[in-house]
Amino acid sequence: MKFNSAWAGFIAVLIAGLVVLFAVPQIVSLFGIVQMTVFVAMAMYALSQGFLWGFGGIMCFGQASFLGLGAYAYAITAINLGDTSWGMLAGVAVPAIFALLLGYFMFYGRISDAYIGVITLTVSVILFQLINSTSGAQYHIGQAELGGFNGIPSVPTLNMPGDVSNVLSPTGIWYVSMALLIIVYALLRLALASRFGRVVIAIRENETRAMLLGYDARLYKLLSFTISAAIAGLAGCIYDNWGGFISPTIFGLAMSAEVIIFVLVGGLGTLIGPILGGVGLQYVMNLAGTQHKVDPNLGLGVVLVAFVLLVPQGVVPVIRDKAMQLFIRRGAKAARIQETSP
Repeated sequence: MKFNSAWAGFIAVLIAGLVVLFAVPQIVSLFGIVQMTVFVAMAMYALSQGFLWGFGGIMCFGQASFLGLGAYAYAITAINLGDTSWGMLAGVAVPAIFALLLGYFMFYGRISDAYIGVITLTVSVILFQLINSTSGAQYHIGQAELGGFNGIPSVPTLNMPGDVSNVLSPTGIWYVSMALLIIVYALLRLALASRFGRVVIAIRENETRAMLLGYDARLYKLLSFTISAAIAGLAGCIYDNWGGFISPTIFGLAMSAEVIIFVLVGGLGTLIGPILGGVGLQYVMNLAGTQHKVDPNLGLGVVLVAFVLLVPQGVVPVIRDKAMQLFIRRGAKAARIQETSP
């Protein structure tokens, strides 16, 4: 691999992530660590949408479907099997398999991009209504009662693999969650630098040309869709461990809308942008939730409109472009000084 500014930025992000991973427990209170865990969950969730939309060119209006499926799969599996390691695997596998089946019919059925957005949104609404109507002891999977609108309380916390009695503390959950976010970011960055990633981006830019070159656009879209769903499911597992509770509201339209705003604010077409957008806006929403004068969702809508009108590229691309312009100016200035010097 040729070392360039892009890889330098990648390494810088990894170093910054490791610093945050180990520094937060040293400088933040226990309550703060718990709050930071939900920031990681939302960052992972935003990263799943950012990869699918920004690089795969697929606009999914129902990303909350995969977040919710991952959260419910984790909770149900952990309650039935006891070992949350299996819950984590189920939380990733179930939304991935669901996306694989749904995506097969969408992409191989040659459904247009507009209808893909409608279908994914409809699926999210259907799942919300389905889970919401499971109130009563008769609705259960094994020992796990679905609980309808009341959800599933007392979701088991992560334990050490194979040792159910060794339950992780909030600090331990932070280490696992943040480490997973760093790993997922690194794997996506490497995947995008590989042949697979170059083909995915080529299909986003011009699907017809990519197909004429011999690439199966349907297959690559399906793989991107499945990977995105698996990442969203992993975010759902982390979300479970933050609150210890899960309800059908995770499938709601608000959750699907929030992640779109996270990506737009952070910067479409980047990986670090959605992460920063998810963390920043979730922090603002938490602050807004402590007051009762302004509805947090209304404030989030105002933020969306403001960024679409004023900063349509998102925060990270704007900062990157400004830094590049500054670097070019300084380079040009240094060159002129060198030319005029005796």
